[in-house]
Amino acid sequence: MTTATETRPERRQQASALIDELVNERRQVWVLYFRVAELKPFSDTEQVEEAVKEFSQLLIDYLSLGHFGIYRRILEGRERRRAILEVAEKIYPEFSGTTQDAMTFNDKYEHPDSGLYAQDLEKDLSLLGERLARRFEMEDQLCSLILR
Repeated sequence: MTTATETRPERRQQASALIDELVNERRQVWVLYFRVAELKPFSDTEQVEEAVKEFSQLLIDYLSLGHFGIYRRILEGRERRRAILEVAEKIYPEFSGTTQDAMTFNDKYEHPDSGLYAQDLEKDLSLLGERLARRFEMEDQLCSLILR
């Protein structure tokens, strides 16, 4: 067996493990998202602030894994399959936009100002939920190709 043949299953195993981790973190993000959403009507309470903080921390971990895990493999040239490269190139601008939207949410709610929760959180959370749902669709599309 050649070295190239030996490394292919290993690379596929690594990709599979990375995708499993991504899906697990994504599931946790979604659970925390709904936990925060259930706290409506929002107010400047410690319970809301703590729930948003926990959600935001996991959200950043999840974003990093997708961006620096999945996409890094592609950007570093470790992925050679044409179908994956084409899909990755097609969805990257929107995928990157969802990362920016989530980072903006995190930045806004990381250090809350008085009155901010009651005023903006419901709208911001709803918009973020829509963007995350779209991101999940794009990830699923890309990950299903990677796992083939």
